[in-house]
Amino acid sequence: MNADRPTTPAEIFSSALGSLRNGDVAGWVDLCAEDVVFEFPYAPAGRPRRLEGKEAVASYLGVLPGSIEVTKEPQVTVHQTVDPDKAVIEMEIEGRVAATGAPYAQSYVVVLTVADGLITRYRDYWNPLVVLDMEPSA
Repeated sequence: MNADRPTTPAEIFSSALGSLRNGDVAGWVDLCAEDVVFEFPYAPAGRPRRLEGKEAVASYLGVLPGSIEVTKEPQVTVHQTVDPDKAVIEMEIEGRVAATGAPYAQSYVVVLTVADGLITRYRDYWNPLVVLDMEPSA
């Protein structure tokens, strides 16, 4: 394993978030195991509830850069569990929807599991109503 590579859930999440904020989806995906699983238990109808593998994660994350203009530094609190490979992460993001200029405020709770310095499972609990409010009305 590369000595410069993050290893703890907190370090890996921080690195992944930094990559995404810089529009570097590949940087985020590089922090994932080949068989990574992303889960979104509260995803609304028509949105994925589960992604399996790096390719699916890359495709999903590919639309995020540029969609939200973050106007305030994300507030992140990491709760390390007794399992050194698992953490619960609270995050709040504020910004504007790039396409409409509408305000965006979202709270997330992520259960992150890592192994050998890579994300193996990313379970993301977020409010789907915020995302639905971003979408243009039909």
